[in-house]
Amino acid sequence: MKPSIFDVAKRSGLSVVTVSRVLNGSGNVREKNRLKVQQAMKELGYRPNSAAQSLAKGKTGVVGLLLSTLQDSVFDAIVKSVHDELAGHGYFLALSVSPSCREPGSSFLMEKDRVDGMIILSPTWEDELIPELERKGIPYSIIDNQNPAYDLSAVQVGHYSGGYAAGKHLVELGHESIGHLSGPGNYKSTIDRQNGFLKALAENGLEPVFIEEGTYSMDTGYDAAKRWLAEGRLPEALFCGDDYIAVGVLNALQEAGRSIPGDLSLVGYDDQNLATLLHPKLTTVAQPVQQIARCAVDGLLAQMEGREAPPPIVLKPELVVRESTAPPHSYLKENTP
Repeated sequence: MKPSIFDVAKRSGLSVVTVSRVLNGSGNVREKNRLKVQQAMKELGYRPNSAAQSLAKGKTGVVGLLLSTLQDSVFDAIVKSVHDELAGHGYFLALSVSPSCREPGSSFLMEKDRVDGMIILSPTWEDELIPELERKGIPYSIIDNQNPAYDLSAVQVGHYSGGYAAGKHLVELGHESIGHLSGPGNYKSTIDRQNGFLKALAENGLEPVFIEEGTYSMDTGYDAAKRWLAEGRLPEALFCGDDYIAVGVLNALQEAGRSIPGDLSLVGYDDQNLATLLHPKLTTVAQPVQQIARCAVDGLLAQMEGREAPPPIVLKPELVVRESTAPPHSYLKENTP
């Protein structure tokens, strides 16, 4: 990780304010302190950046990140990667966790005297949030936006290609009876994943045996699978809108004495930490966490520094094949005497 202004302050034994004065050529610094800062910079291989200079210009040196929950390992990984990227540029990261921008305190960070910019992670309230940021003149970057109107201001993940990869994998295994259990339809990513999945099936002359919508939760998968078992309409294969739904399905089948992938090939989405802890390990679609964080930070810093923002790109998720998918009836064939 690149050394930051805070590392220089620690190495020199001086305050961040003093270091920033040296970096900006202020005359109000004792010569011995200037030499200490210069020596610390040399030892660390530190090169000044705009974040260090901003402290001398009355900036906060803080970037806010607004998200709805921390009960998600993908969100956690994105937050950690954003933190590391910002630290390399000399910024602190401040979090605000709230399921809705309408809740008291949810916009605490959204003031120019508190942050230099904001990163918004997977909101469902852009129509209220973005105009407020623009009115206050706060630069922002969105990760996983839901409203297509903000595509140009957002870090885009190709959820369509992720859904396509999941559907294609199941088709190539030889499955024909394939279902889809999605998350809420008000999420743009939900619709993109579903449309990609449908495209993969259509290319092979197939249609899903059903598409059902639920919440991104284990309960959705568990309740749906119990109902399918009771009604005798379990498909050969299932694409779930996220890993938590898939875990619910897995639990229901194992509780009923059914096997995965013997009775059902199962694909999730997100590659949560739990995906490798399951038995069998879950085939899923992984999001490019580090690329997401890097693009969000790069775009935000460009705005904060008055530079031209990098052109928007669509980041590609990756299918990770594990133990929960197999050709139809392969488990029975392998275990028949």
